[in-house]
Amino acid sequence: MSTPLQILQQYWHHQTFRGEQEKIIEAVLNKNDVVALLPTGGGKSVCFQVPAMLMDGLCLVISPLIALMKDQVENLTKKNIPAAAIYSGMSFFEINKILQSATDNNLKFLYISPERINTKLFQQCIHQLNICLVAVDEAHCISQWGYDFRPSYLKIAKIKEQLNSVPFIALTATATTVVKNDIIDKLQLKNVIVFKQSFEKSNISFSVFNVDSKINKAVEILNKVQGSSIIYCKNRNETKAIAEQLLKQNISANFYHAGLTQEERSVRQNNWIKNKSRVIVCTNAFGMGIDKPDVKTVIHFNIPDCIENYYQEAGRAGRNGSKAYAVLLYQLSDEIELDTLAEVKFPAIETIKEVYQHIANYLQIPIGIGEGNYYNFDIIDFCNNFKLDVVQVINILKYLEQEGFFAFSENIFIPAKVVFTSNKQTLNSVENRYPHLDLVMKTLLRTYEGIYENNVSINEKLIAKIARLSYDTVFSNLNTLHTLGIINYMPQKETPQLYYMLNRAPANGLFINYSTYLQRKKLYKEKIEAIKQYVHLAETCRSKFIANYFGDKNVSNCNCCDNCLNLKKNKLSLKEFDQIEKLIYRVLSNNELPLNTLLQQLSNFKKEKVLQVITFLETEKLVSTSSTGIITLNKL
Repeated sequence: MSTPLQILQQYWHHQTFRGEQEKIIEAVLNKNDVVALLPTGGGKSVCFQVPAMLMDGLCLVISPLIALMKDQVENLTKKNIPAAAIYSGMSFFEINKILQSATDNNLKFLYISPERINTKLFQQCIHQLNICLVAVDEAHCISQWGYDFRPSYLKIAKIKEQLNSVPFIALTATATTVVKNDIIDKLQLKNVIVFKQSFEKSNISFSVFNVDSKINKAVEILNKVQGSSIIYCKNRNETKAIAEQLLKQNISANFYHAGLTQEERSVRQNNWIKNKSRVIVCTNAFGMGIDKPDVKTVIHFNIPDCIENYYQEAGRAGRNGSKAYAVLLYQLSDEIELDTLAEVKFPAIETIKEVYQHIANYLQIPIGIGEGNYYNFDIIDFCNNFKLDVVQVINILKYLEQEGFFAFSENIFIPAKVVFTSNKQTLNSVENRYPHLDLVMKTLLRTYEGIYENNVSINEKLIAKIARLSYDTVFSNLNTLHTLGIINYMPQKETPQLYYMLNRAPANGLFINYSTYLQRKKLYKEKIEAIKQYVHLAETCRSKFIANYFGDKNVSNCNCCDNCLNLKKNKLSLKEFDQIEKLIYRVLSNNELPLNTLLQQLSNFKKEKVLQVITFLETEKLVSTSSTGIITLNKL
């Protein structure tokens, strides 16, 4: 039988494990429940993929991120490891086919979104699946005290009850002690072993700058530090404006946000990964599941609303272990805006109910229906219709999602679907009457199994390639076949979608737990205070501060953040202290002098070092400084 290391070398081509990976894998193989707190870039997927390869059966992976699921399935498939994913937008036929494959033991990994767990189809077959391990990715989402609570994660405990002896591994990069304990409680983990890799990022130099011009500082940093870069900013308009300004400075850049089509996002992301674009300017819609090891700088144009978000985004720098830089730029206006966020994120309960009612009116959903359905939801049009603030509405949508009413996704991709609705006699008549449609019709039947009985996801570009037709011709023919009643064709959707988790309720009867609401608001304010404290650190090591926030108390000063470098630069030796002290006594022996004059007379020494000595002498009451800044030598 192979060892974990042999599996790692054979499939992942790494010669050794990193950090706590090997110990985590051993615990999983010993059938323990495990919580793995590994920083961004800590190699979380290896911790469940390697042991699963040594176990008999299927590894069920629960993840909230469709892009990440697709990426991991693709990577496993390239290694000739059978894997598949079930997520929103797939047809009954497609899901059933994957589940049948899993039931027949033809899959090693099955990725599933938490929303799919309680579906009738999945529940019907769960006991037929030979599950050997359940991996819960982004496990912090299960805690309402975390920064990204998702109610659908609470359904995972039901699987734990159904699969009594199957080990669970919960993985996250950003869990405080409170959230870690909540993960263990909500997932009902037994005899759990917690692994906590250090949150220290010794190769990343963290720094914060209060600047007049963010773009000028960014250009200065990018000219000084060559290599791939990410710039995070708060909205879509900013991403485009900053990218254009960088291009004017001859810095290769492009922008990325959820409002772009899937194809545009994919092209821009790949160009950046392949270093065809040096800088990607983006909202926080970018980055999850992207493993680009050579990112040299991550620059934030605004203060994030919590340490968790900042640490995860900044941690995308330097994953190859080389020196990298995480820079946060801010102005006074950013701090003022930060102080108002709690009221924006948590509007009055009555306002939440009003928006809930407006949404039902906008989508024309009667009371008592809606559960399990997706609705096109143009948030800008909605806000214009009801004269609402977009930011406030987005935050209300997020809150209602956390309360389990519905989910809003700006960048959901639902592929095109086709099912044949006519009999074979009608098909033959179409072949004779509309010969130009015959090629597309036959290509559909030959390419997609089950399309005559089921709604099947199709790819118009693939059909065009197989039929040797243009994309526009295929699209036109599909629409004509739909109009003729030959097929039911649903073009792909990339518009924002609102998914109702529950049937629409009367707004006045909408139950919102006010106590929990207040607790979450209080916690959010505390998170804002923590990030503000980080911004204003004067002497404390920034890397150490972040690690301490996550409960990692054994981290030493990094010696490479801005504060550590300043302390190193201004560190006084005993010899220097004695020299400066004697000179101060000599200069002040017969005079009292303004501070600036004293500093000028000691200009052979760094100003910061002279000020350190003066502060010490004041503490010892050897010198005094008046309210007008005059320094006097005290008489002993």
